[in-house]
Amino acid sequence: MSRILIAVVAAFVLSLILGRIQLPILRALKAGQSIREVGPTWHNSKAGTPTMGGVSFILSTIFCVALGIPGAMEGDFSPFYVLALSLCFGIVGFLDDFFKVKFKRNLGLTVLQKSMLQMAVSAIFLYVLFREGIMSGDLYIPFLNVTFQIHPIVYIFFAMFVMVGCVNAVNLTDGVDGLSTCVTIPVMVFFTAAAIAMGRTNLALFPASLVGGLAAFLVYNFHPAKVFMGDTGSLFLGGAVCAMAFALDMPLVLILVGLIYIVETVSDILQVIYFKLTHGKRLFKMAPIHHHFEMCGWKEEKIVFTFAGITVLMCLLAWIGVSGRF
Repeated sequence: MSRILIAVVAAFVLSLILGRIQLPILRALKAGQSIREVGPTWHNSKAGTPTMGGVSFILSTIFCVALGIPGAMEGDFSPFYVLALSLCFGIVGFLDDFFKVKFKRNLGLTVLQKSMLQMAVSAIFLYVLFREGIMSGDLYIPFLNVTFQIHPIVYIFFAMFVMVGCVNAVNLTDGVDGLSTCVTIPVMVFFTAAAIAMGRTNLALFPASLVGGLAAFLVYNFHPAKVFMGDTGSLFLGGAVCAMAFALDMPLVLILVGLIYIVETVSDILQVIYFKLTHGKRLFKMAPIHHHFEMCGWKEEKIVFTFAGITVLMCLLAWIGVSGRF
């Protein structure tokens, strides 16, 4: 347990320092965020705010997970697998950010390029988990405390769909200062507690480190944000969320702890469908749904606190739902 606490504190301090160092560097590199023309008009004032700030909590997490090398000596490489997956998604996000900054546009990689890279990363990760015996391939049902056997091929396609969907959902949530950060912190606290309760303290090192790193990043990312995490950070977080769920062999828990991510994604999908079916009418004032609340007059801080509070409650409910596994 002491290793976990040390990881949280160390990640917080390191991320705080790195955040201070990277701000002038990002400004010097003119790595400013481009604002979507279809977004809220008042977001135009955020144009030029440094992006790719997620590097600070990514590096702090890498450092603190490296402290878990003694665990790897015992044959438990799970935190490194989870970190590797998150990093791969983070690299995809970095490429997306790089092209946005280089060509001064809001769109980086194409949807097809992103999807293909994300599917490839997911497939490799799932293969490793299966081979190492970390993931059973059986589907655990929270609250009922039962598992259903699924054909491995079916499970792999299901898992790839969930992982790619989860990563992009977390990315979509990063649309208001501090929102994705504040929503993901309680999710990582949940995974830390779950890993410890299951006797997998080495694995708990990863989400615990990320909690510390994100808490420090929030100092710079909370409204008004001095820096954005960019796709580099949001795709890394998406990878971390789904990787932990599969590493603990309980992917359906994402429905509970990731409710906000799901609602954000569904609101965007419904908006597009409704717009096409009604030939131009809108279901929400703007999608994803955090923009709808902005258009209704909610301050960014209110949206963040409300969504984070809902996530905390859902994480508590998820804890009850999976407690039969402990």
